[in-house]
Amino acid sequence: MTNKTSRSTFRSRMDTMVTAIRGQIHSGQRSIGEYLPSELTLAQQFQLSKTSVRKGLDLLVEDGIIEKVPRVGTRVVKAGPASIVTLKFGYYPTLTRAAQLQVLIKQFQALHPHIRIEMIPIPYEDDQPSVKQYMEKDIIDVASVNYHHYQHFGEADRSIDLLEPLENISGLYPFVQQPFVVNGASRVLPLIFSPVVLCYNKDHFREADLPEPDSSWSWSDVEAVSLKLASGRDRSGFFYHLMSDNRWPIFLLQGGYEAGSGQGFKSEAVRRGLQISRDLIYRQGTFPLLSERDSDAEMLFAQQKVSMIMTTYFSLNALRRADFDFDVAPLPTFHDAKTLLLIIGIAVHSHSPNKEAAMELVRFLLSYESQLYIREHTLSIPALKKAAEWQGKEAVAHLSRFHMYRETFPTFRLYTELNVTAEELQRMRQVLKLYWSQIDDLDTVCRRLEEIPARGEKQAERGSP
Repeated sequence: MTNKTSRSTFRSRMDTMVTAIRGQIHSGQRSIGEYLPSELTLAQQFQLSKTSVRKGLDLLVEDGIIEKVPRVGTRVVKAGPASIVTLKFGYYPTLTRAAQLQVLIKQFQALHPHIRIEMIPIPYEDDQPSVKQYMEKDIIDVASVNYHHYQHFGEADRSIDLLEPLENISGLYPFVQQPFVVNGASRVLPLIFSPVVLCYNKDHFREADLPEPDSSWSWSDVEAVSLKLASGRDRSGFFYHLMSDNRWPIFLLQGGYEAGSGQGFKSEAVRRGLQISRDLIYRQGTFPLLSERDSDAEMLFAQQKVSMIMTTYFSLNALRRADFDFDVAPLPTFHDAKTLLLIIGIAVHSHSPNKEAAMELVRFLLSYESQLYIREHTLSIPALKKAAEWQGKEAVAHLSRFHMYRETFPTFRLYTELNVTAEELQRMRQVLKLYWSQIDDLDTVCRRLEEIPARGEKQAERGSP
């Protein structure tokens, strides 16, 4: 790896310097007649060459807010707007841990003292107000948006226009940026992403003298090894939050299901996938069938009550203080090698009166410096490839197999590959509850599941309400 700093990095640092000085002047921290720090001091502060510092200062001279006094220094000549802009940021609370969001916001406000960020939590739950509803009511200026919630914004009803087209940022992994592109413009810029993976307690495997999971594992291997890990011990071998729409659809993906094509739920592979989804819980017999939320799996894992869980890099941040060794492996398969790809991005409300400030925040969060901070201080994967694949001394203990995700790119799939809407996915889950609870048999449930996409197709033919 080269230690040379790229031209784009210097440009980013220069922009940071210019924005910081402009913000200090606009907010009144630097008054008219006051001299800026020397070029050498600015170069050291922002890790720039003196040439880059001069170029940045020239931009502020062009703006008319500073002037260069020969052999003396650079002086403020115009205060600019003194008003404070309040930016309402709708965010997922999990990002405070998964992306160190609160820390990044403090860094942003230090650079932009004229912009005040008002943090507004947005829930994940389907029965709670969504990002779309917050934007429709003009409650927020900028928001975190995952791919699932992005699907609520449609082209048919023009709600997609609530999302401001954003300038594409070079260097992002293409497979996390492309899903949000409409007519060549990004409506959401990805911040972090994760495949669903298998996480395992290395101490438990050593104790049972078992080989650790690898990319060859099937769900049959999970079942067999789970019994050995749990044998004679007060724990279960494997657990996952069955009701999560970020978990159970994986078994449909691996079974090759796609609504409106093939055999649907008559396919043996699809039916096998549904059986596996239930057997993985029932055949262990240690825990109740349904947990309340995704985080229950990580909680049980942290307590060493389970040896393996289905999880994400996002959720691994809850395990940073674990006092035992753990690691990750590719998700096991049974038919097709596929796993679910989860993406969380940032979007700007197109009706925001503070659009320029919102854009400034987006650029900051997607900058190399912010993305690298996420890489160094969390177990999440930044969307910016250079930051994600950085190797060095991290501020937190990282997994020995952290970069394993790079070897599994071909297996990444979005839930929309199933060719169902978010609403249809929820209805399918309600039907499957009866199977998972052993109330209905597989044949009955599969017949009912076949009807759901058909109802969705009929509604589409009538047109959106």
